[in-house]
Amino acid sequence: MAKEGPNWDGLLKWSLAHSDGTNPSRNLSEEDRKWFMEAMQAQSVDVVKRMKEITLVMQTPEQVLEAQGVTSADIEDMLDELQEHVESIDMANDLYSIGGLVPLLGYLKNSHSNIRAKAAEVVTTIVQNNPRSQQLVMEANGLEPLLSNFTSDPDVTVRTKALGAISSLIRHNKPGVTAFRLANGYAALRDALGSENVRFQRKALNLIHYLLHENASDCNVVSELGFPRMMMHLASSEDAEVREAALKGLLELAREETKGADGSLGEDEKLKQLLQERINGISLMSPGDLGAAREERQLVDSLWNTCYNEPSSLKEKGLLVLPGEDAPPPDVASKHFEPPLRAWAANPSTDKSPSTEKKEASLLLGGPPPEAADSQNNSGAGEDANGQRNR
Repeated sequence: MAKEGPNWDGLLKWSLAHSDGTNPSRNLSEEDRKWFMEAMQAQSVDVVKRMKEITLVMQTPEQVLEAQGVTSADIEDMLDELQEHVESIDMANDLYSIGGLVPLLGYLKNSHSNIRAKAAEVVTTIVQNNPRSQQLVMEANGLEPLLSNFTSDPDVTVRTKALGAISSLIRHNKPGVTAFRLANGYAALRDALGSENVRFQRKALNLIHYLLHENASDCNVVSELGFPRMMMHLASSEDAEVREAALKGLLELAREETKGADGSLGEDEKLKQLLQERINGISLMSPGDLGAAREERQLVDSLWNTCYNEPSSLKEKGLLVLPGEDAPPPDVASKHFEPPLRAWAANPSTDKSPSTEKKEASLLLGGPPPEAADSQNNSGAGEDANGQRNR
């Protein structure tokens, strides 16, 4: 794309000069019209045309591109641009139609780690909340290179990005979840939990929680693979998001064990010790940290309650719900908006006009109601010196 853009200052001045209301309206000259259209077109992008150009580059062999002076940084920038285009669901689906999806998936196997990582990011954008593109990626066998990168890539960033793409690909996608299970995906998630990379741990825990929440039968699988102990360890992480994600996974397991009358998790002394340590840690938090740890406080209490059938000591200490947390949200709507119905309810009499009153009166049959008759009979009555009406 060209580095130099149109002269926006000149365009602004021209627009103001022709629309400030000080001059009478006039027809644009052909020269002005041509200049204006050129200025606008210079900033317009034909997205489909641009995506076809990017597709052509992706289809070109890596050796040819290198011979033409194209670097991995150039490819990464190009994928950045493609990611912006496919944020639109329509454009994401169109990428397959113009032949760009398969070469994009091919970039997952590129020799440069930054390109493998960026390609996974683009795939994430394409399939996120997009059943059609999820299906297209599955049909193009896109899960296989993602799983390969997730499980065995030497670069942890590539592994993390691949896991993010897998999570978006199989979410609300039953065939995807089935394929993930068959590919021994849970064993790969267990390995991810043992990583030292906090972001990698977070993504793995979030996917585990989703899978357990959607497929309760998988709780047995993860228990047999030793997930509970690993999640207990991560529930003491220094990273708050890792702690919360680990507690969510443990809570799903505990709830499922409760349904099946299997209390093995609740009988684990290590879990009780962990929860007590978290309660002690929460008790020592500053007011600011307590506010930020609201979800963790609730998770600790819920897990304690599920395993031991009693509230945790957080409730007794007044740390489960802090002052003001259970208060209703502030009414911001009434300060900035006044819907017609609300305004009418506040002052219904203001909506009555003389014509409205006449219409209401004309609907009365058999003479006016008693109140109206009394009013008419008393309309001629005068007032005494004290302001009292004469009866």
